[in-house]
Amino acid sequence: MKAGEEMLVPEHQNCRQSWRWRGGRATTSAVLDLALLVFSGVMFLWFTSPSQDGVLNSFDPVLVDLTLVKNAKEKGALCLDGSLPGYHFLKGFDSGADNWLIHLEGGGACRDLKSCNARKYTALGSSNQMEHQVPFTGILSNLPSYNPDFFNWNKVMIRYCDGAAFSGDVEETDQNGTTLYFRGERIWKAVMQELLLNGLATSKKALLTGCSAGGLATYIHCDDFKALLPNTETVKCMADGGFFLDVKDISGKSSMHDFLSDVIHLQDVGKMFPNCISRMDATKCIFPEEITKSISTPVFILNSAYDAWQVQNVLAPGYSDPSNSWASCKLDIKKCNHIQIKILEGFRAALLDDISDVKMKKDWGIFVDSCFVHCQSLRNITWHSPYYQRINNKTIAESTGDWYFDRREVKETDCPYPCNPTCVNDGF
Repeated sequence: MKAGEEMLVPEHQNCRQSWRWRGGRATTSAVLDLALLVFSGVMFLWFTSPSQDGVLNSFDPVLVDLTLVKNAKEKGALCLDGSLPGYHFLKGFDSGADNWLIHLEGGGACRDLKSCNARKYTALGSSNQMEHQVPFTGILSNLPSYNPDFFNWNKVMIRYCDGAAFSGDVEETDQNGTTLYFRGERIWKAVMQELLLNGLATSKKALLTGCSAGGLATYIHCDDFKALLPNTETVKCMADGGFFLDVKDISGKSSMHDFLSDVIHLQDVGKMFPNCISRMDATKCIFPEEITKSISTPVFILNSAYDAWQVQNVLAPGYSDPSNSWASCKLDIKKCNHIQIKILEGFRAALLDDISDVKMKKDWGIFVDSCFVHCQSLRNITWHSPYYQRINNKTIAESTGDWYFDRREVKETDCPYPCNPTCVNDGF
């Protein structure tokens, strides 16, 4: 998730929000919602800045058109406002023509009717508000200089407009007098069905990815994705910035847990985890610590040990810091004092503990750096740069490719901050 983003995470450059951080829950909601929308727009422009022509052979990102899902209305697969869901598709070529990369957009979540109703007037709740074209960068880039292993694959970015990580499913649309469609799981299925008909079903290789809320959705749907492709020789998943921690904030409260609990009950997300909820509280089941225990498909976990969004919104949300002593630290890790660094080290330790079992899975991959960032796969500079975001002199793109193509076992865990001089520590 990104700074100011809703509590579930953002995806690529689009991060928006609906969380509340105050004990009274609604006190900061409007401010956070507005901040997320502004932040999303800024990040969208900052990450991309394409030229007017979007020429394929230039170093500018290609602009990819929005496609609305056919027959989605008949399937009840609709955005929060009842509009059709959509995706952006860039056709593969040459040796990548039969390979597919599917990316799930992120952008937080909404926890109650008020925040979901506000969200439906944005691109995170309505295709009527979505950009008609978006630039494909990072892991979606079609340029080998930025994306060496996946540049010529068929690439799809599925837009996020349901408010619950592509996982809710409620038949009733009249929510106490407010019309809202909680249909994320149906959107996932409708888009997959359309892509299968368009060539995904005959793919040779496939990779499901997502950032922030999209990263969380990648964990949730990874085995579903594999099941849709019984004849594909290699199917794997890569979750970027989606490993959210069930930890207490600096005031001792469980803000993230409480937020996700509201999302789960509002959109009936718990039924996505039938085996888990028979053993424990449904809210625990949505955290990646639990989800990863039951995933059989190989997954690559890409996360920062000092995830900027989680530091800003999970570890030290506004209400938990009435004296504003964390204000500078949350924006720039270099401005954290020794006490704050010690707390951040505890956060890092919690992440490493949560993924400890993954290290024993030979076909899984890990890239946990010590950079103060959130999502890293959709920016050229963090995905594959000659200067930035490296562990053992390997970029994230190189490490992901090595893992996907079985060139080596990838279990990269960075040393503690501030040991890595290649970090882009910009908080995004």
